[in-house]
Amino acid sequence: MTTSFPRPEPPYYAVIITTRPTADLEGYAEMSERMAELGQAQPGYLGRESLTDEDGRDLTVIYYADEAAIVAWKAHPEHLRAQHLGRERWYASYSVEVARVERAYAFGLD
Repeated sequence: MTTSFPRPEPPYYAVIITTRPTADLEGYAEMSERMAELGQAQPGYLGRESLTDEDGRDLTVIYYADEAAIVAWKAHPEHLRAQHLGRERWYASYSVEVARVERAYAFGLD
């Protein structure tokens, strides 16, 4: 799991991405790192968390201040190229869900 961060105060948006990889992952790690770097620089980006299971399936949640930030990131030229390569080579399947978080709470002993 990536490092957790303090959640923003609601309301905010969460983009929930689940992916299942193909066997052809050449270039994937580099592209993933580049997308994370570019994504963090986008206006409205608030943070991200991700988990990968033993089969390589990923669950990533990216937090944004508003829907306009999500739309702008989806249309970013390098991100469009990564999306194309994901469908063409790297993902056997994926899903994307966009949710507006109205309230949030947590518990932890840390």
